[in-house]
Amino acid sequence: MRLNGIIQSLGALSCGSLVTYLTMRFIDRTSYLSGDGDEGANEIKSKWIYNWDQRGPNEQKKMVHSLSQESNPSMSKSVARRHIFLVRHGEYSDEHERPGYLTDRGRAQAARTGRRLSEMGVSWDYVVASTMPRAMETAMIILKQINFDPLKLKRCDLLCEGTPYPADPPQNRNPRHIQQAYQRDGPRIEAAFRRYFFRAPADQEQDSYMLIIGHANVIRYLVLRALQLPPEAWLRLTLHHGSISWITVAPSGLVSVRSLGDAGFMPINEMTHRKPKQTNKQ
Repeated sequence: MRLNGIIQSLGALSCGSLVTYLTMRFIDRTSYLSGDGDEGANEIKSKWIYNWDQRGPNEQKKMVHSLSQESNPSMSKSVARRHIFLVRHGEYSDEHERPGYLTDRGRAQAARTGRRLSEMGVSWDYVVASTMPRAMETAMIILKQINFDPLKLKRCDLLCEGTPYPADPPQNRNPRHIQQAYQRDGPRIEAAFRRYFFRAPADQEQDSYMLIIGHANVIRYLVLRALQLPPEAWLRLTLHHGSISWITVAPSGLVSVRSLGDAGFMPINEMTHRKPKQTNKQ
């Protein structure tokens, strides 16, 4: 079918590109709505792109080999999996004496999250946090629980909170402000995805474990991008403060979610997902 040929060609030429990815999603959606294709209008037509990170073993051998690499993901020489844990910061409040820092409950949440991560018995290869105060404070609390050297903590501005993509359903905000926020934050958050999401290199023999401490909007976008799902759906996901999401990147290029927004290790009275409502001081 001609449409499928166009999709495969676009994926082979630039499957790691967000622009190509969104173009493919648009073509799939248009085909679905029009009922075009022999498979029927109710069948999902988009296919998984195995070489989404452009790190297949034949990438250095020119594009002539890319199509065969896409059709046979088992050609990958990598044997290790990359496990990426995404933790949302604890509850914070603008009423705090230091605006943007954790509340008492937020610090308790961070401590519980750290204990949960410690119980997993993981040897962390890499820990990175957003540079915003609430994320950094959460990170420092967690590092004590997992016995990770604070000097090895990486700080990354790409992970700061923002508007990753115009949401559908839309946010209850001025459309012009949403567009401005997306133009400011979208490329940065997409750059964070490309920096941290990829397959293990061919010489990596053991599974690796990365811990990222950041923000709800960013985490939601990263999860959708990793699963090759429409990025405009990010607002449909809710993440509790201190929650843990676990993503595994297989050598073949397949990506799976082990858990999303896990906060079941917290008492119900400590579970929150919004900033506390401001109170009028007398």
